Amino acid sequence: MKTLAEASGVVARPPAEVFERLWRKLRSGYAMRMEVDRERGFVAVQGGWWYRGEYRVTADPAGALVEHRVVNAASRGRWGVPLANRFFVGFRKAVAAGFVKLLDELGAPE
Repeated sequence: MKTLAEASGVVARPPAEVFERLWRKLRSGYAMRMEVDRERGFVAVQGGWWYRGEYRVTADPAGALVEHRVVNAASRGRWGVPLANRFFVGFRKAVAAGFVKLLDELGAPE
């Protein structure tokens, strides 16, 4: 699978709490297949014919490091993903902006 965009940042909360918040948010916001491994702090959502978003939450001295990766998971027609998405003009910037918003939400009081 080819990585199309990556982002990472720290949330000033315990990793287990951040992971649970992330998992609940992803579960409620997407009608996609999910893969969850709580022990590794890993969750992935996959949908459409090409999209797979992977998240990893690990300990950091300041709280929890959250890493996000968008990959091309197309099993066929992998070459067509950039064409179908207009060569991803602004895609990385949009992923980064959305990720910053996600980190704010994960760190906000409940």
